[in-house]
Amino acid sequence: MNNNILSSPCFRWGFVLASLLVLGACSTTYYAAWETVGKHKRDLLRDNIEAARDEQAEAQEQIKTAMERLKELQGFDGGDLEDIYEKLNDDYEEAVERAEDVSDRIGKIDDIANDLFDEWEEEIGLISNSRFKADSQKKLRATKKKYAALNRSMVKAEKRMDKVLVRFRDHVLYLKHNLNARAIGSLDAEVASIDREVKRLIADMQASIAEAEDFIATME
Repeated sequence: MNNNILSSPCFRWGFVLASLLVLGACSTTYYAAWETVGKHKRDLLRDNIEAARDEQAEAQEQIKTAMERLKELQGFDGGDLEDIYEKLNDDYEEAVERAEDVSDRIGKIDDIANDLFDEWEEEIGLISNSRFKADSQKKLRATKKKYAALNRSMVKAEKRMDKVLVRFRDHVLYLKHNLNARAIGSLDAEVASIDREVKRLIADMQASIAEAEDFIATME
């Protein structure tokens, strides 16, 4: 095969993508594939934390949209209830998809972080210079501590998001089964309650996003 083709960026990225799709279950192959294009565990961790930050922001906005749609029902004074239900259901399903993206990303980040820390520990064992070794151990401890804070923040927001989505699901299904003005009126107290829960979720997600920003800054 032509060496120019082997060294081309398109070929290298194609190899990475093929490796991730076919052999993604093997972490050794996963990391080896990324290293062919200069991406190491540290880079992958930073990239995925940046992606998690963005996905949390997207999930946050979609949940806000669903909440606003639910609030609109409080002022219902006639109209096509079927249409209102369909729009609310669409908002809910989109929020679920965004939440699933966030959950998947958190799991991926944790896998990469643990692999990175294991590799770091092993490499420290190979350092013979006592000053270098002590400095590397100190940096590893500090990084682990910051990551633990980030992980706690992400998981806290994730759990609250799951609870909020369960409550949204209840409302969506109830409306599906009771498309009438009386049923909508009975939801007013519940809507106020879920609105408070959404506000707490937004606060948790903002805190998680801030933790992500802080962690990313330490890796630059």
